[in-house]
Amino acid sequence: MSSEQSPPDVAVQPGRASQAWLAFERVGKRTIVSRARAKSPVRLLTPRNHGHAAWVYTSLLGDGLVDGDRLSLELDVAEGASALLSSRGHTRVYRSPHGCRSEVVAKVGEGALLVWVPDPTTCYTGARYEQRLDIQLAPGASLVLMELVTTGRKANGERWTFSRFSSALRVHREGRALFDECWLLDPAQGAISERLGRFDAIGTVLLVGPACASARESLASGLGALPITPRAGLICSASPISPDGLVLRAAAVSPELLQHTAQDWLSFLPSMLGDNPWAHHG
Repeated sequence: MSSEQSPPDVAVQPGRASQAWLAFERVGKRTIVSRARAKSPVRLLTPRNHGHAAWVYTSLLGDGLVDGDRLSLELDVAEGASALLSSRGHTRVYRSPHGCRSEVVAKVGEGALLVWVPDPTTCYTGARYEQRLDIQLAPGASLVLMELVTTGRKANGERWTFSRFSSALRVHREGRALFDECWLLDPAQGAISERLGRFDAIGTVLLVGPACASARESLASGLGALPITPRAGLICSASPISPDGLVLRAAAVSPELLQHTAQDWLSFLPSMLGDNPWAHHG
């Protein structure tokens, strides 16, 4: 895994190309989805909930991404709005010699909140996948983001056997980068399964902005007090990234353990959103 520089673009051949647009606005005390448009194979689902935030789940027609797929999402959260964006099931990436790509550009208005908590990404044998996420925060905006990556079909002998995975995440406020990182997992740098050792899942949780202040303080102190245990099934860390930001990282011996840990870190979401996204998930 490398975070020193962004990798070159994957050479993508013709496949399914999909664009999607989402916009959220605050109306009174609640947030509504003011725009939701997507081209196949992406679908946008807007379930009701009991809170003040608006929720959208993405799903793919078919079982996952195949060679040449290119997905693009433009997202706008207006001033004072609160939005949750998640997915229906894992993002599965199949054998793709020419590569697949996903790109998201999001704008979060003043005093607004974006919660981005998709299910894990799982790349199978021979998959080549590149994703980019660029988030622009206005003054006073907040962000909760979760990114989890898991090994392939381990029961079938697939363990970190994809051809290439890269994930670039950039968060900036008023032109200043708060977080700018790229993960790169490529066998050209050495066998991925050997480099990741016993771990079958890795993940990042990012908390930025005033809405996350108390959660950041609690998590930073809690993780800092954890003992170091040799050969632990889970290792994690917490690091400040700005005056109002915190990044949490974890590696786990199973995808289930990582997902449970990340959701435990985000256990404050029901009170923040007014409803529990994990209870509605599935």
